[in-house]
Amino acid sequence: MKVILTEEVPSLGKRGSVVNASDGYVRNYLFPRGLAVEANKANMNKLKKERAVEDDRVRRETEEARALAKRLKDTEVTLRVKAGDNGKLFGSVTSKDIADAIREQHGVDLDKRKIDLKDTIKTTGVFTMTVKLYQGIDADIKVRVEV
Repeated sequence: MKVILTEEVPSLGKRGSVVNASDGYVRNYLFPRGLAVEANKANMNKLKKERAVEDDRVRRETEEARALAKRLKDTEVTLRVKAGDNGKLFGSVTSKDIADAIREQHGVDLDKRKIDLKDTIKTTGVFTMTVKLYQGIDADIKVRVEV
């Protein structure tokens, strides 16, 4: 029997996929647990509409991420911190500090988890960071840490 999975089933497939399963398995396991619906004409049309909406959402998010990457390309953010005579900071600069500075200086609201900071910054200078905006879309920003 052909069914459309409404949830991921490890032995069959992912959510939204059309699979062939035995009648007993479908009637006794998938249907009672709400893991699948019958692959009739109405449900197939509903699935097509859901996929179209999902594709449109992904396309829109990708376009927004590309536009943001273009806007952030070669952006420089300046952070003023307290440091000792040798340039070593009293504390460190984290991705949260960088995200806050981007918000204040450029008006772009970024999640701190999207900033690829290998390790915290503990000295003054200019550092290049990668911001992961979307799957496969990155932007490089420069972070200037000064006293």
